[in-house]
Amino acid sequence: MHFITPLLPAYPELLLLAMVCVILVGDLFVTDDRRVVTYALTQAALIGCFLTTYLTAAVEPVTTFSGMFVDDLMADVLKLLTYLGVMVILVYSRPYLAARGMFRGEFFALVMFATLGMMVMISANHLLTLYLGLELLTLSLYAMVALQRDSAVATEAAMKYFVLGALASGMLLYGMSMLYGATGTLGIPQLADTILGGGARDVVLVFALVFVVAGLGFKLGAVPFHMWVPDVYHGAPTAVTVFIGSAPKLAAFAFIMRLLVQGLGAEQLLAEWQDMLILMAALSLAIGNVTAIAQTNLKRMLAYSTIGHMGFLLLGILSGDVVGYGAGMFYVVVYMLMNLGAFGMILLLSRAGFEAENLDDFKGLNQRSPWYAFLMLLLMFSMAGVPPTVGFYAKLSVLQAVISVGAGWSIPLAVFAVLFSLVGAYYYLRLVKLMYFDAPVDTAPIAPRMDVRVLLSLNGLFMLVFGIFPERLMWLCSYSIQVSL
Repeated sequence: MHFITPLLPAYPELLLLAMVCVILVGDLFVTDDRRVVTYALTQAALIGCFLTTYLTAAVEPVTTFSGMFVDDLMADVLKLLTYLGVMVILVYSRPYLAARGMFRGEFFALVMFATLGMMVMISANHLLTLYLGLELLTLSLYAMVALQRDSAVATEAAMKYFVLGALASGMLLYGMSMLYGATGTLGIPQLADTILGGGARDVVLVFALVFVVAGLGFKLGAVPFHMWVPDVYHGAPTAVTVFIGSAPKLAAFAFIMRLLVQGLGAEQLLAEWQDMLILMAALSLAIGNVTAIAQTNLKRMLAYSTIGHMGFLLLGILSGDVVGYGAGMFYVVVYMLMNLGAFGMILLLSRAGFEAENLDDFKGLNQRSPWYAFLMLLLMFSMAGVPPTVGFYAKLSVLQAVISVGAGWSIPLAVFAVLFSLVGAYYYLRLVKLMYFDAPVDTAPIAPRMDVRVLLSLNGLFMLVFGIFPERLMWLCSYSIQVSL
């Protein structure tokens, strides 16, 4: 009992790791026609982790593994949302994977390893733990992108992702090593205390900060570290693209909170990384939204849209206060829901031998299925920030946080964000126009599985429900940040 109790904060991670081992071994004895057993075990593992995280949640932060791993309310909320996101992804992806011969144990094992990496990142309280979780996530994603071995496009995307990802990881690791050289510690709380006490070398810290922010920018897909996003989103199988574009963003937000805010949030460094984030946010908003207009491939359009959304996320972070961090967390949660629904619609319209990834594939969707056209309309309106969808309140909360800072750059940056948000509305509304005013080019019937139909409907309706009643979700995000910092 004395050995087990200290590991209580890491019970969900230990459970998931044990279930990965069970699935890897059990899948050897499962034939292709009974692969649903592996799928069911994966979903059961995620449900078990959800219940374990919920039952062991505590408001006061608790650490284990010699302080390298922390369990606080922010971690619990982000983990619970991560489990839900991954479970929804698996439901959406099941028909797509089965039609392409990818409904195999390797996919589910990689999904679980990637989820484990996200969980470790979310609860990291030490630079080594943070890096370990990051590498576990990214290495799993590289393999998932290349899982469709007979696709030259997927293999090329995996190679690009791997090369650029290795470069970014090296930069991040170099920045972390410089932080250790400047402060003499790898623990995130100790890092903050050393900097606050004036015991760190300022010049080395600034150089370390540059490398760390560059590594973070790559993981988020923010400009100028965005080169991989369009190619990977386009080249990867859509079932993998929806995974890359949703749940890992929650882990990336936690990464920023742990490293930049908790570790490097001292007053003497705040202005330094604020300046870098301002530039990255402005460039992401401009380049992401403008370039998306020229895309005819929906996956590439959503990739550039992601770059623009990451600009909004950075606006919340750079405000440098609890209000902004809460707005940033609210934004990234809403973004995950929007992305799940948008890629879920692509998966819904795809079938064996056909990828519904071009804008023209959505022409006349209202004539084929008014319900799914309405759901896609809600998702696009939310991404564009049109009231009363939840995307409007997500953008509004971030802009309010930026303006409340009261710095000289606050109002110009908020106006800049609004202008490019209006630019972004064009390509979202263009898709709505194609669905409602153009004749369909594909007349194949849309007959999804019942679980896909129910979840996709809920996903789309949540855009409206959370838009009309956003206060509960906003309060949860703000409160979890407030008690965890």
